[in-house]
Amino acid sequence: MRTFDSLSEKEVLALAISLEEEDERVYADFAEGLHQDFPASAAVFDGMRDEESTHRRRLMDLFREKFGEHIPLLRRQDVRGFVRRKPIWLVRPLGLDAVRNQASAMEVETRNFYERAAARAQDVHVRKLLDDLAQEERSHESRAEALEKDKLSPDVKGREDEAERRLFVLRIIQPGLAGLMDGSVSTLAPVFAAAFATHSSWDAFVVGLAASIGAGISMGFAEALSDDGSLTGRGLPWVRGLICGLMTALGGIGHTLPFLIGDFHLAMTAAVLVVVVELGVISWVRHRYMETPALSAMLQVGLGGVLVFFTGILIGNS
Repeated sequence: MRTFDSLSEKEVLALAISLEEEDERVYADFAEGLHQDFPASAAVFDGMRDEESTHRRRLMDLFREKFGEHIPLLRRQDVRGFVRRKPIWLVRPLGLDAVRNQASAMEVETRNFYERAAARAQDVHVRKLLDDLAQEERSHESRAEALEKDKLSPDVKGREDEAERRLFVLRIIQPGLAGLMDGSVSTLAPVFAAAFATHSSWDAFVVGLAASIGAGISMGFAEALSDDGSLTGRGLPWVRGLICGLMTALGGIGHTLPFLIGDFHLAMTAAVLVVVVELGVISWVRHRYMETPALSAMLQVGLGGVLVFFTGILIGNS
């Protein structure tokens, strides 16, 4: 890798052309990735892509004037000091906040590059263009805000925020809630059946741990294999599977951990209290994100939990 200070003016211009081309393509990827779910925000990044395209053409015109037709290929990874960016195709689906944060970081990095390049440029025309581009990059934040105001009216932005919320529920909350419900409710029977059958805290803990991890693995694979997300919009299957599996295991381990307490009756009391908290959390999530009435959510979750809990007690005492 080369140091920035070792680059000639010709190489600095070639690097600037490469950076503008990369930024232009990144903004095009942002626009394409947001087009289906957030069309207005996609239009904002289309506008920013056009800005970068204009910068690249101005740099290329000056390069031809000063150094001829051949532009050496210098890339950000050839020079020390640049932030390594994760390829856009590895971070789908795109989220609005993540995209806007990355775009802001890109503008800051590009502005710093032009400021440093202009400070060490000797040719007056090169220095002027680099300084002009630094000023324009500095104003890009205002330009982005102007584009948002132009493309994103309050009504449109409200609809996009609601669409983002729905996607969050679809891709994160639903698989997580399904796992938490399954882990919290389905493991109640084996844990408490083992506890009442053996009156041993350790035996109940071992059964609960096995049931929780097994259920987590099973639910994780089931969620990941249910669909690839291409038609339903539910996102990457491995992400959903990981979320569902972890929440399933967490839901079961929650009321299993109290059985690490040596005193059986104390462990049982603590486990029952944890179960009440778990069911309350599930009810709140259903009310908060799934728009289920609070009373209805409490009755549905509570009834299921109580039935499974008493099933475990009956089997354990039989």
